[in-house]
This record gives sequence, structure tokens and C-alpha cells, in this order.
Amino acid sequence: MPTSRLRVGVIFGGRSGEHEVSLVSAGSVLQALDPAKYDVVPIGITREGRWISAPQAMALLKERSGLEQAPGCVLMPEPHHEGLLMLPAGQGTTGALDVVIPLVHGTYGEDGTLQGLLELADVPYVGAGVLGSAVGMDKIVQKQLFTQAGLAVAKYVWHLSSACRAHPAKVARNVQASLRYPVFVKPANTGSSVGITKAHNRTELLAGMAAAAQFDRKVIFEQGVADAREIECSLLGNDDPVASVCGEVIPSNEFYDYDAKYVDGSSRAEIPAKLPRRISTRIQRMAIRAYRAIDCAGMARADFFVTRRKGTIYLNELNSIPGFTSISMYPKLWEASGVTFRALLDRLIELALQRHAEKGLLHHSFDPSSDWYRK
Repeated sequence: MPTSRLRVGVIFGGRSGEHEVSLVSAGSVLQALDPAKYDVVPIGITREGRWISAPQAMALLKERSGLEQAPGCVLMPEPHHEGLLMLPAGQGTTGALDVVIPLVHGTYGEDGTLQGLLELADVPYVGAGVLGSAVGMDKIVQKQLFTQAGLAVAKYVWHLSSACRAHPAKVARNVQASLRYPVFVKPANTGSSVGITKAHNRTELLAGMAAAAQFDRKVIFEQGVADAREIECSLLGNDDPVASVCGEVIPSNEFYDYDAKYVDGSSRAEIPAKLPRRISTRIQRMAIRAYRAIDCAGMARADFFVTRRKGTIYLNELNSIPGFTSISMYPKLWEASGVTFRALLDRLIELALQRHAEKGLLHHSFDPSSDWYRK
């Protein structure tokens, strides 16, 4: 890494149902980044999608006041503007950004859209690229790739949200013919359990279907795994990822929903999870296979279900921008594996710079042998 301080942009907030989670994740990261190594540039995105860059950006988004007076900014989608362009004058930049840490969870942040902008701007960034981010966000495509890679997932079916709204009874019959209750009903592209419900009967199935259809154009219905433990494993790396120790989530509610994760504070984690070595080793290996199956990079958290009696392992999903809050499993699992929060951020920045340098070796243009296109 360069000896001078790196200029690090931390992007948070966003037009997402996980806006608040993003603020808390970014707050933890902003506090942990080593000021001796990094010149940190906070970049907030409002709920309406306006970008602001100011030292008080975090406070403004949390308070939801004074945003109109905050200086706006944009990141230009071409490689010659190395910094943020300030608005409304459209003149002057905040200086070149050496690397960006995108911490916008969910829609327009974790789904490849923000990563596409960073690619166009040619700015190194932490985490998966466009493809890995998009697939990591889509629970349906993700499971299809996991199955192709030989990884066990719980049984599921999916339908378009338009069908759920127009023909709910027909969709419900299809789900009931394919799956047993309880059934988890989820928007295909959300995180933090936003829009997710657990249905024990047809009435709850229809209600969950209507709720999930509000958040995405696709709804996935997953077979509940009976008497299962929720096990998570953190991943770190680019081409050669490594896995952390495993941890168990013990939710305060019937399942690990939004309130259980962030609101009531009663859920707890057991790190490392009390698992036989053969089970934990298999989970770590499956997590790495899943990481590679969706072309992930930088970081991810893999979530599993493990049945109590037989120890059968089902891969639930991979999260390409895991939470970084004080209670988030991703950094806690690495801390239990011997990597402190600050050292983890250093490593993620190193991986981002390495990946960007490797991509810089690739050819992105081609000179044809003749000027055929001018004719």
C-alpha cells in the first residue's frame, strides 16, 4: 500500500429499505478506519437518491434535517474525473478518491448498480463487482447457481410479483402443491429480512405474498427447514478466499427478522458455534465454493441452516455487503478468527486495490486491421 494516506470514500444511506442499517454500518466503519493511514471522505445518499459530501453527512441523514442546505455532489461515470464533482455550481472536486467502501445495503447499492458506476469512474472499490453483486442480491438466481455448483439448498419456488398480485389464489395453490408449511416468503432482492414473513397456513401465505410483492418484481417461496440452527460464516479474499470460524445466530423472534436483528436487541450470537469439527469444516468449504460460484470478491457472509438431529447442511444465501454494525456477524466472526475490525478494513482496502490493479492489466480496446467502420 502507498506510504501516504489513502483518500477513502465511504458511501452510505441510499434509496433502500435498508437505509438505516447502512447508516449504522458506515458509522462503525468511519470510526474504525485508521486516521494515520486514511483521509476519509463521507459520502451520504439520501432516501430520495441525492448525494451529499460533508463531514456532517452522517448526522444529517440520521436527523433527516438540513439536507437541502448540504452540499450536493456526483461521481462522474468516466475515468478522468478522479474525485467527487460538487454541486450545484458543477465546479471543483473534493480531490481524487483512491478507493471507495460502498456500504449501501440493498437496492441501488448492493445489487451491482453502484458497482457499475464505480467501474465507469475507474475507482477501486471494496467488495464484489457488478456480476457478483447482482447475483448476490438476487436470491433466485443465486440459488440456481448454487444448485449448479452442487451445493444443497432448501426446496423453493418463485413467481413474478405481478402474478402474485393478479392471481394470488393460483400462486398459493402452486406453492402449496410444491412446498410444506412453514414457508418463508421473501422479495427476491432485499436484505436485512425486509419484506420477509413466515407462513404457517394459506392465510399467512397470501398476506406474506402481498407484503413481499411490494419490494421486488419477484417473490421466492422457501421450504422451512425443520428444527434447524442458523449458522453463518464470513469470507475474505479475491481469487483465493478464506473462511472465518462459524457462528450461530439465536434469534429472539420465531425467525431472524428485521426486529430480531436490529430493534429489540435480544437476539444473540454464539461464536464460535458449538458444532462438530467435521460440520464446521464442511460449512467453511461450502461457503468458499458458494463465493466462487457467484464470482464474489473482497468480502461476503454465507448463511446456512443445519438440522439438529442429522447435521444436514443447507446453504441459504450469500451476502456480498454484509452488515458492519456493532452486532453484525461479519466483523465479529473475523475478530473471533484473530482479525481485528481495523485490520479487517485494512485488508479489504488492500484487496480492492489489488483487484483494480489486476483489471488494469486487461485490454479494453481493440484496433481492427482496417478502417472498415468508416465506410
